[in-house]
Amino acid sequence: MTMLRRFLPLITGLLLASLAHAALDPAQVRQLADDDNSRKLEAIHLLTQSADPAALKILKAMAEDNLYLAEGKTLIIAGDKAIDAVSGAAIAMPASPESVTVNNRVRGELAGAMAVLELFDSDRATRLNAVQKLQSKVSPELAPRLDHALKNETDPQIKELLAILKAQADLGSADPLLRRAAVLVLGETTSPAIRALLQPLTDSVKETDNRVRYAAISAVKAIDRRVADTENLGRVFTGLSLGSILLLAALGLAITYGVMGVINMAHGELLMVGAYATYGMQSIFRSYLPEYIDWYLPAAIPLAFFAAAAVGMLMERTVIRWLYGRTLETLLATWGLSLILIQAARVLFGAQNVEVTNPSWMSGGVELMPNLMLPWNRIVIIGFALFVLFLVWGLMNKTRLGMFVRAVTQNRAMAGCVGVPTARIDTLAFALGAGIAGLGGVALSQISNVGPDMGQGYIVDSFMVVVVGGVGQLAGAVWAALGLGIFSKVLEGWAGAVVAKITLLVCIIIFIQKRPQGIFALKGRFVD
Repeated sequence: MTMLRRFLPLITGLLLASLAHAALDPAQVRQLADDDNSRKLEAIHLLTQSADPAALKILKAMAEDNLYLAEGKTLIIAGDKAIDAVSGAAIAMPASPESVTVNNRVRGELAGAMAVLELFDSDRATRLNAVQKLQSKVSPELAPRLDHALKNETDPQIKELLAILKAQADLGSADPLLRRAAVLVLGETTSPAIRALLQPLTDSVKETDNRVRYAAISAVKAIDRRVADTENLGRVFTGLSLGSILLLAALGLAITYGVMGVINMAHGELLMVGAYATYGMQSIFRSYLPEYIDWYLPAAIPLAFFAAAAVGMLMERTVIRWLYGRTLETLLATWGLSLILIQAARVLFGAQNVEVTNPSWMSGGVELMPNLMLPWNRIVIIGFALFVLFLVWGLMNKTRLGMFVRAVTQNRAMAGCVGVPTARIDTLAFALGAGIAGLGGVALSQISNVGPDMGQGYIVDSFMVVVVGGVGQLAGAVWAALGLGIFSKVLEGWAGAVVAKITLLVCIIIFIQKRPQGIFALKGRFVD
């Protein structure tokens, strides 16, 4: 008797295992071909309880319209081959097999049933895909199978997702203790879809058990807090990417305005030149190097820089040079130049926006939370802006040209007296500032439409960055660009775009009144 008790669990386990792997019931499989859809659904549900690998094969054949009925047997026919669905044995092709009809309702149930069976697949990717499919198809009837899969699962990520699925299934249980336990598990998530599942349980009419209802109320509040936190993180990240664009636009403006005191209203169109240069390089790769299309963007970077620098140098040589010290005339002249550049883009490329697609290595993103995705294109833009900032810092602080630019910025007359070619420095500084704006156009083309008017929306923001950061100050431009980008996006999420823009302008006006020199005090080109 003692020996029997010792081996009883082992015997029971072996018995259950043998039953689980027993051959499928032919009558149950035959029921899949029943004319009554409700009996088909019943048969599909029964097959999900089977551990026989043939069950998944039969359901896949049914979903692919390869399941037939002939001579009282259920067959799988693919091409010119026919096999018995139950035994898997090859048989002769029947004379007139009858196809098993599958409507949309049955097809939907088939997808869920196959996903349940795939939870026990040996391949991790298959199991993960099955869990993701079941997220919108969970029912209380699946709880035993999900519990079985959860106990057998060893992968931490899949195990966590299975625990959530099991909790979703338990929400429909008649046992209030199970429902409350499910609510506590789901309350740890950050998914708006889970919140929608829990919301009905907060109603005393739909949930009569107070313990479950109070747990659901607490869970919904906790999810709301986490969703709000992740949304704010998303806004901060979007603000960083916007600030990176503003930084690239404002770096060049800070150099030109700091050196020459020119209010260049055409600076936004230099962004547009860089963006169209990117579009041109993409077109070249599509036509002549289609196999390397993913690498058009690195090739577009030098082209955009030199194209915008050439346009900037032409502007300085032909128009701006003759208007130094005449602020109003310079403002009006550069505004006219901006109109000329916009019209030139319309003539060359058309008035409609052109398509600039992200390379494949910039597609997708990093999912930090269920409702927080960081796109790769914005991550790359932030990194690119930091890289350009590092290059500009090195140029301004470690090269002879940078020393001359800083000298002219601080005291033009004295710099000229000691031999600095101020006129040539003006041209080179303007070309450098325009080239950096062209790099901003490359970045902007990856997250925005490319069109003739694309630069108009960034010129005012770029000037705000320069003024708030301090004229001629790279560190000030960095802090101002990132600060304005983040503040603008966070405020938009709370108050809307229009109110956010008005509030931002009011704050900048107040800041300038209190600290007109900007975040970092200008050492002054006119300092005595």
